[in-house]
Amino acid sequence: MSNAGPTASTRPTGAADVLDGGGLATAHVPMQASEAGDLLRRHFAIEGALTPLPTEKDDTFAVAADDGARYVLKVANPDEPPTEVDFQLSLIDHVAEADPSLPVPRVCRDVTGGRFAAITDSAGQGRCASVLTYLEGTPLDGTVSSAVERERIGEVLGRLRLAMAAFSHPADSRQLAWDVRHAPALRPLLESVADRARRDRLTEGMERVVAIHDEVLTLRTQVLHNDFSRSNLIVDHDDPRFVTGIIDFGDSVRTAIAVDVSTALLNQLPRAVEDPSVDLFADARDVLRGYLSVTELTRQELRLVPHLVMSRVVCRALITLRRVQLMPGNTAYIMRNTEQGWGQLDWFLARSTDDVSDLLDPPA
Repeated sequence: MSNAGPTASTRPTGAADVLDGGGLATAHVPMQASEAGDLLRRHFAIEGALTPLPTEKDDTFAVAADDGARYVLKVANPDEPPTEVDFQLSLIDHVAEADPSLPVPRVCRDVTGGRFAAITDSAGQGRCASVLTYLEGTPLDGTVSSAVERERIGEVLGRLRLAMAAFSHPADSRQLAWDVRHAPALRPLLESVADRARRDRLTEGMERVVAIHDEVLTLRTQVLHNDFSRSNLIVDHDDPRFVTGIIDFGDSVRTAIAVDVSTALLNQLPRAVEDPSVDLFADARDVLRGYLSVTELTRQELRLVPHLVMSRVVCRALITLRRVQLMPGNTAYIMRNTEQGWGQLDWFLARSTDDVSDLLDPPA
């Protein structure tokens, strides 16, 4: 349930602890489509053609079933605990029941009636396999959006927050690198940034992150999606709803409401920032306007959201730069959004902390 303060543990955590959450620091032996097809047939009674999809830490396949239906098969990273997989799938079930009009996938049961199948793959790795219905449309990162369409995005984010408000699960307070409430724990990763100029900029950004950390820990929390990014939104310009799918609940966690909003706004920032005088939040304000038409933010949250956006930029750089050192074979996917962050970080650092606080207070 939503509350007035943090419910997750605030014990000190190190960079290794946070990166270990959900398998971010763990390489694994990938599963081939042929093995995944056998798994799908045996545990879910689905026959079809499988196509691998690019992913951050697991093995995911698009499934074209022989009966014409379409699904997504996800085989979790071996280091992702079954309790966390159950948390993600239980959350999707909860959202579908709390607000049936929200475009989330449906969880398909395995042959025993469970939300996922615990398996040992051909490499001897213990893993969890789950199947979701496939949502038709175009990923938002493959198209453009108008101001009105961006307002629709904000409305959906607000409705998703409300649908999740009463949800709880034993694994909802897990330590997660992509939860920027833990951003100060990533400070040791600064030492692994080889480029001196970039390390200096990230260090300056981290100093700002640390300065607001105590206040961030006082913010209202609940279980939230925490990755409302362009790649996780499916859209259709011909549909009045615009957003026809919300996917990838893999980073869901109990975190600050303002953190969830900041992640959504970050993903509306321009990819190239060449003019330091540009309004970095021009498109993001449309999303915020839609969000605030559905639910509220306090003045404190509005003033912290821009700082949390910058925190996510810093975290993204540190996490991805370290992960490519650990898993160079997945560099293209891991680094797909990192390069744009350097211009965004410079934009924030060129402004005082007070100016950053005022960016969305009050929203345009």
